[in-house]
Parts: sequence; structure tokens; C-alpha cells
Amino acid sequence: MIMQTIKASVVKFVKDEDGLTIVEYAVAGGLITVAVAAMFVTLGTNVNTKITALCAAVKGAAC
Repeated sequence: MIMQTIKASVVKFVKDEDGLTIVEYAVAGGLITVAVAAMFVTLGTNVNTKITALCAAVKGAAC
């Protein structure tokens, strides 16, 4: 490649903002995934507590 072509390609890449949008969506998607995973862990703990309480109420201390 000629030096001018390389320079033009680099300048075009730096000015291109579409890549930045993709990165922003990836970061937002990652944050949403972490939030959903944390909610499932919390929900699972709460459900386990309720099931243990129901089991103890029905069978006594054998749970």
C-alpha cells in the first residue's frame, strides 16, 4: 500500500463512530447480564428460604 492510502485508512478509522456504538451496546448488554444474574441469585436464595420454611411447617424439623 502507498503511505497516503495507509494514512487515509487510519484517519477514516479514527473518525468512524460506528465502532464506538457497538462497544457501548456491548457494555450495556454486559451490565444488564450481570444485573439479571444477581437478581436470579437473590431470587433463588429467597425461594430456598421459603421452601425450607414450608418443609419445616409440614414435616417438622426433618427438613
